[in-house]
Amino acid sequence: MALKKPVSLELLAPARDADTAIAAVMAGADAVYMGGPGFGARRAAGNSIADIERVVAAAHPFNVKVYVTVNTIIYDHELEEAERLINDLYNIGVDALIVQDLGVLRMKIPPIELHASTQADIRDAAKAAWLRSLGMSRVVLARELSIDEIAAIHRAVPDVEIEAFVHGALCVSFSGDCRASFMTGGRSANRGECAQICRLPYTIEDASGKTVGREAHYLSLKDLNRLAALGEMAEAGVKSFKIEGRLKDVAYVRNVVAAYSRRLDAIVAESGRRFVRQSWGRSRVGFTPMLDKTFNRGFTSYFLNGAPRGGMACLDSPKAIGGEVGRVVSVKGKVIEARLTANLTNGDGLGYFDASGRFCGFRLNRVDGNRLFAATEVSPARGAKLYRNRDKEWDDTVEAARSQRTIEIDMALGVTPDSRLTLTLSDDYGHTATAVSERVELTEAVTPQRAPRRKILTKLGATIYQAREVSDLLGDLFAPASVVADLRRKAVETFDRTKRAVYPRGMRLAEDAAAKAPHDVVGYRDNVANRLARQVYEEHGARVAERAVEVDRPTDETLVMNTRYCLRRELGCCLKTAAAGKLPKELFLVNPRLRLRVECDCRACEMKLYK
Repeated sequence: MALKKPVSLELLAPARDADTAIAAVMAGADAVYMGGPGFGARRAAGNSIADIERVVAAAHPFNVKVYVTVNTIIYDHELEEAERLINDLYNIGVDALIVQDLGVLRMKIPPIELHASTQADIRDAAKAAWLRSLGMSRVVLARELSIDEIAAIHRAVPDVEIEAFVHGALCVSFSGDCRASFMTGGRSANRGECAQICRLPYTIEDASGKTVGREAHYLSLKDLNRLAALGEMAEAGVKSFKIEGRLKDVAYVRNVVAAYSRRLDAIVAESGRRFVRQSWGRSRVGFTPMLDKTFNRGFTSYFLNGAPRGGMACLDSPKAIGGEVGRVVSVKGKVIEARLTANLTNGDGLGYFDASGRFCGFRLNRVDGNRLFAATEVSPARGAKLYRNRDKEWDDTVEAARSQRTIEIDMALGVTPDSRLTLTLSDDYGHTATAVSERVELTEAVTPQRAPRRKILTKLGATIYQAREVSDLLGDLFAPASVVADLRRKAVETFDRTKRAVYPRGMRLAEDAAAKAPHDVVGYRDNVANRLARQVYEEHGARVAERAVEVDRPTDETLVMNTRYCLRRELGCCLKTAAAGKLPKELFLVNPRLRLRVECDCRACEMKLYK
């Protein structure tokens, strides 16, 4: 019976720029995703073609893939610009595009691999199958799905790769099904301009305008952390484990990638060859990764194992609060006397909640025993808890650490009958290359030659390679050191060229012209913004009744946010329980600029917000 091919697992890292992407590669990522010069859902994280090309050059020698986001909706007047961009990305070697707008399918573009973005709002097998029929080789599932739902999609559509988020900030709404930022302030999340109104404070009012819930950050979710569930997710059919954070700094990305890479390595080692890592080489990060040391709002696994009865939101603050380190005894100007429960360092970031419940952060200039010297005036109350949200000592350790990634190679030195030296390099991934020298006069050596020759051959410090086994068939024949060194250089260059020539690059899959769209009528929630996207739906049997709100702004009350997170469940007032009466049935979220009507769809177990 033939052995089943192992499943290749991918750790997918975010990058705001080229340096962050390369740092992620060194820290152990199997793939990186980043924005290009335009059309990315994080407008502040765009990159030039030249910078992306630099990432491709650094990533591909390790078989690390480079994906570029073209995942905004695209207007008619932008179609040609988007088409040129996609062609440029293909020409520099980008492995795949992450897309939302189906208009891409009717552009004149090369056969680059396409991944359906989480902005495409993929919640079930029907949507996944539809996108696979259009030629998408991968679907990025909604963050809200459970293990059972992920496994069901994999069983129903086994020939499409599944990518799922495992770490980072959470959007409270299903991605792609949120119009809140645009409808309340003109900045569209589907255009990379989200104003993050979910991080604002709100009060809860009833239909009459009476306040029935204190001011809090009711829509601000904790950060995702599924480190402990990676094995379970792999068994459910997840191929790619995605870290959120294209606006995060290098230290954040290195730390999170290192932590998840280490866990994936353990899963692969324990799998009995059922799983392998997608990329090549070994990473040494030079520090011990600790997820709680970098920016987070507290952690949740979200709906992975069903709907928890609360604890998803960070109601008190949308900021990173950190861990408690002590309590205030007294304050005078910039000096705090405190009872400390942790060792603090000059430069730490601290914070406290003031009398109004607002989190106030400050930098610690100096520590003298229990006396803390703040960089600015502070006014915490006596007895207030102090939190540390930046550990300067740990940050310095990460910054100083030199991360390296290397590939082990075997080297075999030989000689031809006509006195030419040969050097063959090979790795564990099926690559072999041989370099041959000019004719060399070989003589019997006076002293042993293997040890000094090995030293020359294994001098690979300027490369990504590390010598493992070295076979030297010259024995005690003497060969000039300069010839051996030049042969090593030529062998490495040949080896690199061979790897580039056989690099496995994906291709766009064929579209099934007979596939029917998942529904007959397309509404504004499908985000059709251009004539080519309309054409795709119409060719697959659907009628476009409404275009995206960014194109045809509605004047009536509009669904602006659709969430699996439920405010009532979070507050212990689910309409399905006896505690439902703690809040009136009709609710509104209100702040000085907004009033959003809350509708709880108990049959779907979802919440909808209208403006």
